Amino acid sequence: MSTLSLEEFSNDSFFVGEMPAKQKVLFGEGIISTLGHHANLLGNHALLVSDTGIKAAGHVGKVIRILEDSGIKVTTFDESIENPTESSVSKCVAVARESKIDLIIGLGGGSSMDTAKGCNFLLTNGGKMEDFWGVGKALHPLLPLIAIPTTAGTGSECQSFALISQDETHVKMACGDPKALPLITLLDPELTLSQPSSVTACTGIDALAHALESAVTLKRCELSARHAKIAFQLLNQSLPSVFDDPNNTNARGVALLGASHAGAAIEQSMLGAAHSMANPLTAKYGTVHGIAVGLSLPWVMKFNSEDSECQKIYSDLARTVGLAESNSSDSEGSAILINRVEELLEIAKLTTSRNHLGFEETAIPELANAAAKQWTAGFNPRKIESEDFESLYQQLFQFYIKGLSIEKSVV
Repeated sequence: MSTLSLEEFSNDSFFVGEMPAKQKVLFGEGIISTLGHHANLLGNHALLVSDTGIKAAGHVGKVIRILEDSGIKVTTFDESIENPTESSVSKCVAVARESKIDLIIGLGGGSSMDTAKGCNFLLTNGGKMEDFWGVGKALHPLLPLIAIPTTAGTGSECQSFALISQDETHVKMACGDPKALPLITLLDPELTLSQPSSVTACTGIDALAHALESAVTLKRCELSARHAKIAFQLLNQSLPSVFDDPNNTNARGVALLGASHAGAAIEQSMLGAAHSMANPLTAKYGTVHGIAVGLSLPWVMKFNSEDSECQKIYSDLARTVGLAESNSSDSEGSAILINRVEELLEIAKLTTSRNHLGFEETAIPELANAAAKQWTAGFNPRKIESEDFESLYQQLFQFYIKGLSIEKSVV
C-alpha cells in the first residue's frame, strides 16, 4: 500500500478558488505559536469561541496567553455545544455584541467553528440563522475569522458553511457564504492529542466519509476531486495508526491534514446520501454524527456503485492507494474500496456501537422521509428517493442492530 510524506503537500494546495481572498492554511507541530502574529494583522479584540471540553484540556488558556502576549484583547465564549442550535449561537452573539470585538477565532471541533461562523453572520448582518440558510445570503462584510481545529474530522476550518440546527425541529441548516471562509487556518497536530479515543474514532471516520462522498457528488469538479483524492490518501494511510496509537503525533498530523483537504473538497462539491441518512438519526435519537454517517457510508457506497461513473471513481481511489491492482476492473476496485471502509469502521470500533443507533424498525419510513428531504440528498451521484432510503435503513438495521450476517463485497 502506498504511503505519502507530508512534504508533498504545500499550503498552496488549499487554494479554494473563486473566493474573495486566498485562504492561508498553515500546518505543523507548534504552529499555534504563530497565532498572535496572524491575529495582529486582522484585529485588536478577539472573540475566542470554544467549548468546556477544550477549556478543560488547557487549549483555551494556552490560546488566550498567546493572544494577550501579542497585545490582543480576548473575550471568551466557551459554551459551544455539539450540533449547535439557533439559541446557542444567539448566546454567543450576545457576548460578541457586548464586547465590541473585531476578530473571531474558532477553537475546537466543527461545533465550535460552526458556532463562530454562525455568530459572525448574525453579528455583522443581523436577522436570524434561517435568513442565511443556503448560499451567499450575507449582504454585508463579515469579521475576519481564524480557525484552529483540535480534531481531525469536520474540515470546517476549510469551509464557508456553518451547520446550525433549528431549535424546535432539529433540522440542520447549511448556511454558507464565501465571506464566511476562515482567512487563516492553523493545523497543529499537538492540539489533537487531548481528544478521547472515542472522539478520535468518530471524527476520523467522519473525515473519511467527507473524502469519499465529496469525490462522487453531482457537483464534483476538478478541484474537489483533487482535494478528495489527497484527503483519502492521507486518511487511509493515517487512520489505522491513529486508532491504534492515539499518541502518534505524526499520524495525527497526517489525519488532520487529510480532514482539512476533505473539508476543502466539500466546499466545492458538497456531500451525499450517507450524510442524509445520518442527520435524521442525530436529530431524532441523538446518535453521534461520526457513528451515524460512518455506519451508513458502506451501504450508500454500494448503492452508488451501481452507477458506472461513480464505480470508476471508487475504483480509481482504490488503485491510487494501492488497494486494488492497476489492471483490476472498476467493479473489483469499487468493491475493494467498500471493503476497506468496512475494515476501517472495525478498526475504529464503530461496528461495536450498533446499540447507539437507537432506532426501531418501525421508525424506518419516518427516517427515510426525513433523509430524502436533506439538502445533501440532492447532490448524491445516483438519484435517491424515500423508498431507496427505506431500503438502506433496513439494511443498516438488519446488520448493525439485529446483528445479522451480510454478504461482504466479493473481491
